[in-house]
Amino acid sequence: MKKKMFILIILLCLFYILKYPAVTVNAAANGLVLWFEHILPALLPFAILSNIIISSDILPSLTGKILPILKHIIPVSESGAFVLLSGFLFGFPMGSKNCAELLRQNKITKEEADILFIITNNMSPVFIQSYILEQQLKLHGYFVLSLLILYLPPLILGSFLLRKQKASDFSHKKSASRSKINFQIVDAGIMNGFETLTKIGGYIMIFSILASCFSMLSLPNQVKLCFIGITELTNGIHAISHTSMTKGSQYVLAMIFTAFGGLSGISQTSAMIKDTGLSIKRYCFIKAVLAIISGLLAATIILINPV
Repeated sequence: MKKKMFILIILLCLFYILKYPAVTVNAAANGLVLWFEHILPALLPFAILSNIIISSDILPSLTGKILPILKHIIPVSESGAFVLLSGFLFGFPMGSKNCAELLRQNKITKEEADILFIITNNMSPVFIQSYILEQQLKLHGYFVLSLLILYLPPLILGSFLLRKQKASDFSHKKSASRSKINFQIVDAGIMNGFETLTKIGGYIMIFSILASCFSMLSLPNQVKLCFIGITELTNGIHAISHTSMTKGSQYVLAMIFTAFGGLSGISQTSAMIKDTGLSIKRYCFIKAVLAIISGLLAATIILINPV
């Protein structure tokens, strides 16, 4: 059934590309421009630095001092602390990428990775403020509130799930420090970073085409808007900003789309965790729940403090 559905989607995409070549080319170009202007410069430095940090075994030096404080909020291992911080600060999909890489190197347990790769896959503060709030929605006083809406639910959920695990699940045998740094590690980090960002660009382009396909359907504008936002986040946010909806409604929908991450985000995450045994189905379910929670929080804030 899954294979048949995949084949059907491919055939529909081919039909759409052949029937509307100009629209398709424009959608692909918009996706690539978005990737080049916003995603590549924002994520590539973090992708390269993350690879170098993980490969050079300097994680304990970076997380050792903050871990005692962090454990009071959310109980993680030394390597788990890096996944947590990079996932929230560096931006999607660095959380899942770093989590998968550390799991492959046996630096975090499968139990910890099962939780962290879901709760750390979030849009970066820079993307939220610059692209979503300032460039698209023109809401300049909602940055802190937006971070609370988007970050608190996964943090609370992660803290609850991690505390349910036995302390022994996250214990690791500490080895002597083997920190190393050389040009081979730097070169490999740069190449891995470009490979990761190239994959992300490909997914954004493909799902930008799918989003444009939904925009051509004879459906109510609100329905099309939801389809676009669920398919690809950035196209959804852009579509929201060009509707006649109230600013409050635009903000609530934007928070829902951002918390979920879109089908494009799910595909990117699936590529990051390949061959790790982490469950993408569980990821989708929890992200959908978190999106609903973020939407309810955003609606509550808009009711209390209308835009």
